[in-house]
Amino acid sequence: MQGGEHPGLAESVLELIGGTPIVKLKRLAAAHGVTATIAVKLESLNPGGSAKDRVAVAMVDAAERDGLIAPGGTIVEPTSGNTGVGLAIVAAQRGYRCVFVCTDKVSPTKIELLRAYGAEVVVCPVSVPPEDPASYYATAERLAREIPGAFRPNQYANPNNPLAHERTTGPEIWTQTAGAITHFVAGMGTGGTITGTARYLKAQDPGIVIVGADSESSVYTGGSGRPYLVEGIGEDFFPATMDLSLVDDAYAISDEDCFLMAREVAHREGILIGGSGGAALAAALRHAERAQLGPEHLVVVLIPDSGRGYLNHEFNDAWMYEFGFLHKEGPTVAALLEQRRPGAHHLLYVNPEQPLHDAIDLMRNHDVSQIPVIKNEPPFANAEVVGAVDELQLMHLVSGDPSTLGQPVGEVAGPKLPTIGIGESVPDAVRRLETSNALLVLKGGRPHSVLSRADVLRHLRSGPHHHDQA
Repeated sequence: MQGGEHPGLAESVLELIGGTPIVKLKRLAAAHGVTATIAVKLESLNPGGSAKDRVAVAMVDAAERDGLIAPGGTIVEPTSGNTGVGLAIVAAQRGYRCVFVCTDKVSPTKIELLRAYGAEVVVCPVSVPPEDPASYYATAERLAREIPGAFRPNQYANPNNPLAHERTTGPEIWTQTAGAITHFVAGMGTGGTITGTARYLKAQDPGIVIVGADSESSVYTGGSGRPYLVEGIGEDFFPATMDLSLVDDAYAISDEDCFLMAREVAHREGILIGGSGGAALAAALRHAERAQLGPEHLVVVLIPDSGRGYLNHEFNDAWMYEFGFLHKEGPTVAALLEQRRPGAHHLLYVNPEQPLHDAIDLMRNHDVSQIPVIKNEPPFANAEVVGAVDELQLMHLVSGDPSTLGQPVGEVAGPKLPTIGIGESVPDAVRRLETSNALLVLKGGRPHSVLSRADVLRHLRSGPHHHDQA
């Protein structure tokens, strides 16, 4: 029978893309003292679980129309996961092979999800610049050249990315709010969502305020583009698909605020969202406070995906403790650091290109026995830590060959120090220091300090047992 005889049945899963609902977040708004209506458009209810389904089908439709991909061809794309899922769904329906390139900050769950759809996944380091041959951008370009019949949609430059949202997301929001929307908030990644949706909404009402949510390290809000943990927002370059002239205000949101907001939404509203959705809501609440929005305002926040792909990250307590986003009850690593002598540096470090004698001078001047080796300048990302040096290692090295004093530290550095979150307990620190002389403390996902055995002993010495004996 023809599908037309059953109008209630979709011809394929691709017909289910779009038409996602909008729901008010009354409990979250009230908890933050916001009187404006805060509502979210749940793109997680697309078949592939994200807003990228819209973009995927639009880019492949255009490629087929323009003869850029032939039957049996291969789709190659650098993706943090969601675009890949959307493309994989389209590919499954139309008989294409998929090869996706991800960075190593993408959760294992999302990589396995891509593979579940039959895609091949190549993982690249996040801590290299875009021009590096090992970067995920460069790797995708190389694979697109090497694989016969390959088509790279290139969501960062493909005009069909924002066009998909201009033609679908924007009109849906306008209709669903009956034109009452006053503010639209979305994360800024490739720029497709915020650019396309803003184009449509501003064409209907130029007074609608467009608010962007960015990562703290992203170039959009003045960052350097250095590594950060949240996925799906922020960039280290300016994509052609982003039109910043449409963005009226933008907020740089820390990894910590992204993740804690995502967890809060799950607990208060029963809606599981990812970290980039957490960023968008954090930006919406900040803007509502700063702009003094009231009951007459309707703020629609686009939630790009579900939190189900992040169960090993922001919804995993152990991971959140490890990166210093959560704090345990009782004495913590933070208390150990607070007991250091006044003026003690939080984080002593050397860059990989510095000569070895710089590391030795630093250890001698500050009476420390180990120093992490980290790329760039503070504030650091954990991905920029490349190793460590300690006094015993250097003593053996220099005594055997004094000429090594002028050698770059990066060439002789040992393994990275084990890490511990600043909110983890003192017993946690004691256990880890049984097998390591020192630990690198993470706060808000970033290197914050080095914790030594001496720090723990100082804490124990100043504890209640010591005072009782005195």
